[in-house]
Amino acid sequence: MRMIMSLVVLAMMTGGCASAPRPRAAPFKPAAEQHDPTPRSASPRIAPGTVIGPSMPATTTTSHPAIGPVRAVAVANRRALDEPTSAGFVNAVQVYPFSDNALYRLYAAPQEVTDIILQPGETLSAISAGDTVRWTVGDTTSGSGPTRQVHVLVKPFAAGLKTNLVILTDRRTYHLELESTAHVAMAAISWRYPNDSLVAAKSGAASDTSAVIDSGIDLEHLNFDYKISGDSPPWRPLRAFDDGRKVYVEFPATIAQGDAPPLFVQGQSGSELVNYRMRGNYYVVDRLFGAAELRLGQGKQQIVRITRTNTADKRGALASLFGG
Repeated sequence: MRMIMSLVVLAMMTGGCASAPRPRAAPFKPAAEQHDPTPRSASPRIAPGTVIGPSMPATTTTSHPAIGPVRAVAVANRRALDEPTSAGFVNAVQVYPFSDNALYRLYAAPQEVTDIILQPGETLSAISAGDTVRWTVGDTTSGSGPTRQVHVLVKPFAAGLKTNLVILTDRRTYHLELESTAHVAMAAISWRYPNDSLVAAKSGAASDTSAVIDSGIDLEHLNFDYKISGDSPPWRPLRAFDDGRKVYVEFPATIAQGDAPPLFVQGQSGSELVNYRMRGNYYVVDRLFGAAELRLGQGKQQIVRITRTNTADKRGALASLFGG
């Protein structure tokens, strides 16, 4: 009996231990991510079929100018401005070669009158000055009949003044830049009109054949896109132009008083002396060129360059250059 009781107690103890709750296992923690020594690419993933290259704007946009508009105006005016030169004076009169749309400098001084002399037979239409308070501007005439000339007279009230003057006639428009100094004033300015001899060559109306530059010039096919640069000797050319076959280089009238410079055309193989003939104060070159040089002197030479600025023909420019 005692043995049976012991077995019952042992069974109860064994059953109690089996039914006791087991302790909960710790929650699962993933292993720490190991560092990948291989660097990842920073390049974005590109979907198949994507076009690689610059994208064009949907609409056409206007490109911005290289310089601002105010500076562009200043640069254009500076390039178009003709200043007085010692070679341009005939006695006390500065004689400019006329070019349409160019600006001409006039220096004046207080208590001095500067005379602006127009072409004989030219009729004045209007005068407009920027500063009519500190500048006196008037006009009068001299001569009669075919020799009648218009004179525009200007005088500043003080030194250090600047303004502009526009003169309109029945033939052309003059644009002048006026500047006053303390003591120095130009007595007078006038213009040469090179188209006169060209018109005479075409019409055959010239009585003096020595005044004709060349025969057979087609006035409708003249190209004036040539730039004169380099040194400024007394013989520096005034302009150059061509008619599609020949190049004409115009010199000051004083070219006849000294040595004439030889002309060298610049080519791929260097410079070469070319044949030309002199008609009055013009060189007539029987070929076209893109660049040439006039050289004169021993040792340190005086060099003036003539460069064609636009290889495309620019015809019908006679009116734009001479205002005719």
